[in-house]
Amino acid sequence: MIRSTVLFTINIRFVAIAFVTAVVAVLFGSWAKVADKNTLLVRAGYAAFTQVTTSHSITLDNKNINYNATTGYLPIKYKADNVTANIFYTAYTLKDNTAANRPITFLFNGGPGSASIWLHMGAFGPVRVDERGSIGNNSASWLGFTDLVFIDPVGTGYSRPADGVEAKLFFNYEDDIASIAAFIKDYLSKNNRQQSPKFLAGESYGGLRAIGLAQQLINKKHIKVSGITLISPAINYQLISFKPGNETAYAYYLPTFAVTARYHGRLPSDLESITPAQLIDKATCFAQGSYQKFLSQGDDVTTEFRSKIIDSLSYFTGLSKATVDSLNGRITDRQFTKLLLNGTGNVTGTFDGRVTGETENADPSIAQVKNRYTHAFNKYVKQQLKYTNNLPYLATNATGGWNYGPQANNSYADASVALKSLIQNNPAFQVNIVGGYYDLATPIGSTKYVINHLGLSKQLRKNITQSYYEAGHMIYTSASVNVAFKENSQAFYQRALSPDAGKAYNRLIANN
Repeated sequence: MIRSTVLFTINIRFVAIAFVTAVVAVLFGSWAKVADKNTLLVRAGYAAFTQVTTSHSITLDNKNINYNATTGYLPIKYKADNVTANIFYTAYTLKDNTAANRPITFLFNGGPGSASIWLHMGAFGPVRVDERGSIGNNSASWLGFTDLVFIDPVGTGYSRPADGVEAKLFFNYEDDIASIAAFIKDYLSKNNRQQSPKFLAGESYGGLRAIGLAQQLINKKHIKVSGITLISPAINYQLISFKPGNETAYAYYLPTFAVTARYHGRLPSDLESITPAQLIDKATCFAQGSYQKFLSQGDDVTTEFRSKIIDSLSYFTGLSKATVDSLNGRITDRQFTKLLLNGTGNVTGTFDGRVTGETENADPSIAQVKNRYTHAFNKYVKQQLKYTNNLPYLATNATGGWNYGPQANNSYADASVALKSLIQNNPAFQVNIVGGYYDLATPIGSTKYVINHLGLSKQLRKNITQSYYEAGHMIYTSASVNVAFKENSQAFYQRALSPDAGKAYNRLIANN
């Protein structure tokens, strides 16, 4: 329910610009003569630079919660004295007197090149888009235990570089992180939230971003971060990249291939009769054992051993032995999605292997949600949040040539060392990882491998929680999974904010 109260907070810089422009327009005849039509102010419209706050209420866990929704631009200065970008955000904050100490979570999706619309409207916000594209209250919102700030990185959503600044400045790992870190620091300062426990949540590439961002906030901005949530994260790209010379990914995709084939009824009866979790464990044993050995042997593999591996791959993937043999026992994600339902005219989705469609060159599981989310957001932001912006809202934006930075050793981005460092240097720091069985973009096998090879002590390994669901890449698109994820997350926040976590942080400060 939206109340009638609507508050407007206007960015002083743009008030000044608008005032001067208006005066000149009067003196010289028309706006068109004095304003460059390509300026962000003109393209977005004056109203776009007015922060709007609306009042709402929602019932969560049988409690009525009154909250404010604030949306608009926050200008940031990065690598210059002047504003370099205007970052669009939507914040949901409780209306009470404890805001200064209430947890606050900054959230973003991945891509790179994706706006936060998916987590905002599908998972954590107070409203949620259902399968019909309708908007309703989200009973699984995180607003019951944390305030929420959804961030659209520069070049996505309504976020744009300042006039005269090229967007490509932000299309790299280091500047992407630095710009969001600048946003978070300014947001905390402007809203008096420095004392609030701070969390980050990122999906897919957003997982890589969240790890690097937490490092920068802690080490360079001196802002304590209590924990991060990594949703279907891409942490080590070598484990999910099918490139010539890299045979690492094949084994980590196999368990996901197996459970997807089971869903479509393509496996033998003995594999169909066990649970998805049991099948993943069984396929993982083969993948990390005999299959890894096969891959490492290359052309030296014996005919007999190769034949056994081909048989096993056919057994676990549902593909014919002839098909697996023609692929030399090496099946990529794209090959699997096209070949699994061979003869039916359908392909499976990459983001969700359960979804099927007839188009080979597009992911049917993405097409299923993209249009309805974008349409719903455009309607919601205008009608319920009372915000107006004339720019197109870029739910996704192709950012070709993205530079993953120096941490992309041998062209593979890898944040596993950074994740280990975060936990070792901040023993109170908590990590919550979730993923979906049917995710063929960032398969859970790759995530489990990263976590199992961080080299952490037994005690510090307790700082990491992993949960996997019968879902795809965007686990929250399933209403039942989203409820389970919310309960998982609420327990995670309670643990991260427990006295024991606080004591660990105090010991760290004392030792430094």
